[in-house]
Amino acid sequence: MAKVELRNYRKARTPFRTLLRLFRYFKHCRPILICALLSILVYAVATVAASYCMRPLVNLLEGSGITPSETQAKYLALLLGLAGLYLLSAVTNYLLNRLMLECSTVIMRELRTELFAKMQRLPISYFDEHTNGSLMSYFTNDIEATNELLQHSITQLLISVISLVGTIAMMLVLSMKLFAIMVVLGAIIAVIVRVTTKISARSYRAQQKNAAEVNGYIEEMIAGQRDIKVFTHEAEVMRDFAVINEALYSSATTATTVTSMVGPILNNLSHIFYALTCAIGVVWLTGEGTGGILITFLQYIRNFAERVSQISEQFNSIMLALAGGERIFDVLDMPDELDEGSVRLERRGREYDWVCADGTTVPLQGDVRFHNVDFSYISGKPVLQKLSLYAKPGQKIAFVGSTGAGKTTITNLINRFYDIQGGQITYDGIDVREIQKDDLRRSLGIVLQDTHLFTGTVMENIRYGKLDATDEDCIRAAKIANAHYFISHLPDGYETVLHSDGANLSQGQRQLIAIARAAVSEAPVLILDEATSSVDTRTEKLIERGLDGLMRGRTVFVIAHRLSTVRNADAILVLENGKVIERGSHADLLKQKGQYYRLYTNMTELS
Repeated sequence: MAKVELRNYRKARTPFRTLLRLFRYFKHCRPILICALLSILVYAVATVAASYCMRPLVNLLEGSGITPSETQAKYLALLLGLAGLYLLSAVTNYLLNRLMLECSTVIMRELRTELFAKMQRLPISYFDEHTNGSLMSYFTNDIEATNELLQHSITQLLISVISLVGTIAMMLVLSMKLFAIMVVLGAIIAVIVRVTTKISARSYRAQQKNAAEVNGYIEEMIAGQRDIKVFTHEAEVMRDFAVINEALYSSATTATTVTSMVGPILNNLSHIFYALTCAIGVVWLTGEGTGGILITFLQYIRNFAERVSQISEQFNSIMLALAGGERIFDVLDMPDELDEGSVRLERRGREYDWVCADGTTVPLQGDVRFHNVDFSYISGKPVLQKLSLYAKPGQKIAFVGSTGAGKTTITNLINRFYDIQGGQITYDGIDVREIQKDDLRRSLGIVLQDTHLFTGTVMENIRYGKLDATDEDCIRAAKIANAHYFISHLPDGYETVLHSDGANLSQGQRQLIAIARAAVSEAPVLILDEATSSVDTRTEKLIERGLDGLMRGRTVFVIAHRLSTVRNADAILVLENGKVIERGSHADLLKQKGQYYRLYTNMTELS
């Protein structure tokens, strides 16, 4: 997997390739883009043609052999034509900006959708390795930079390039001799652009990366403000923030400095070549109409310098956007969470069946077994070693042990948040790797210690466990979880809106809603990960009564924080260093007078 990620990462590192990939998103607004391109073309042609009108105007003033009235009529016609060209350029300029705005909005919608959908398909390990703030930076900094590119920078770039081509063509028509001067100017400009592009591209990639780190750190520190103030670590937090903020400042300054130098350099070069063209043109050009040619050519030199300067000014946003685009494509190119399973889960009334690829069915009973399982999050640092355990249908299995013993890891492996490196995990005799992940996880109800409630009503939060559940189903689940009483006494009952992860509820109430969510899912297997560890004893008793109703008739895995909560388990497994060192009922383990006996008799609570 690492090789695949690295290959895709390198693939997106080429700015030109990233730009081409962004252009492919214009397929979502092809008719709008065609109209915008036509507007850009007309605008560029109109501005180039307007400059050419200087030649007949000057020649008309120099001309002889025509009456003043004829001169006045032609002069007026040229002025009207010039006014028409400027009006046309103004209208098309408005149109192209309006159309590109709409087009970029469509593309940003598609890009955000694709990026968000990709996030849903990435494995849990990806989110373990990235902070919420750094993940949000993809949808803020990187998307906004890309939007600026598509909405403004590309438009200005196309206008400048088309106008530049037209200007060069008109220079060739006017004078090949004077154009030779422009070739030298063009060569110097090409060298400057090439050097600055390399430096700025590298600097803007660093800037986007550092911006993500700053966002991630800020998000983490804001979430942990209570702990920061409790331990009076404000000064340490500021020192750490100063380091990463300085890195962002340095990369942003370097990138902006390099790109901002291009404009002044090109402007000064244009002034030098403007003066050279005047001096040389007077000597080289002879004959009638030379004044018009020279003045028009000088106008095109100014246009040439302005367009090149505009292109250089776009480097800032272009390089920033390409750096953001590269980061977005790095995520989009990451491999999805692997799911090679073929066994499906089908509901039959209130029962479930596993349906194999050959059509055979296996009743879902909730028999879960580990056979010599080896697992490690980091290579060379095993968490589980040759672990074997079993849970028969309807049994309540409790895990106890010190921090790092592997309790939560076991439950993460059952639902395949991670895949094992050795051994086998079976579910009703079927290897879990053969079961489609969505169906496997649908068969598991999970109540975690850290409950997450979404913004919405209490009813909607309970229904999250089963989206097609009726209101009656949700109320029934709340009663099973022993949550109906307190919900009924909320200001709006089940329609009470929860905000900020249920901040208007107590920890125990949030846990009861999480239990109701698991209850409405009617999953045959239940996983309780320290569901009562952060509540008081009275609330714990209330939650336990809710759990008793939820666990009835289900296979249950319990990660115990307090030993008093596992006494009624069918089997208690004591874990140490990724291995089961004791197994038995509460009474059996006390008789063995081993590790569990020592923990229980000393009234030790595990952390």
